[in-house]
Amino acid sequence: MMEAISCNCTGIVKSGFRKPDWKIDYGKVKVLMISEAPPGNAGDYYSEERTDYMVTTIQAFQDAGINVKGLKDIISEGFQITTAVKCPKIEYSIPNSTIKSCSQLLENELELYPNVKVYMLMGDVAISAMNNIARKRFGKRVIPAGSTYKIRGNEYMFGDIRVFPSYLQTGKNYLIEKSKRTMIAEDIKKAFELINKNC
Repeated sequence: MMEAISCNCTGIVKSGFRKPDWKIDYGKVKVLMISEAPPGNAGDYYSEERTDYMVTTIQAFQDAGINVKGLKDIISEGFQITTAVKCPKIEYSIPNSTIKSCSQLLENELELYPNVKVYMLMGDVAISAMNNIARKRFGKRVIPAGSTYKIRGNEYMFGDIRVFPSYLQTGKNYLIEKSKRTMIAEDIKKAFELINKNC
């Protein structure tokens, strides 16, 4: 069970704590797609409705050539969507201290998925959170410092799990940043091919 932790986090709305709230068959999840933080409106999160949060996520999968029309379709393909920080952010960026504190929750969440083959880190917050977990567990970061577009073509491993550093697939900027949109689609496609190759 994943619950909110007591912390001195800043830059987030603690009362907006969100976590996946549907029944998850954890054993069927092959790819854990970790984005930044949940949207401020609780109804936009993990919804079958065409909210801004889900519209761009669905579009990212369609750009990758995976025919999904909603959240259930994404889950049926072996993907699960979560966030590195479990509370909505207040400003554009999230303080590093908050990301580090919240990475404890993400670390607990990772343990729920026994058959995951891929972690997709959608943006800098997810990358930072995973590096915090990796430092704690392995003594070093899993993703090196540097611009995502320069490092994303290399192979990174968290134990025996493949890690893809990518870009945030949610938010209105997704629809206008064409180069990032292309790279996100490429990364989703690679993850999809990887889990189906190993089936």
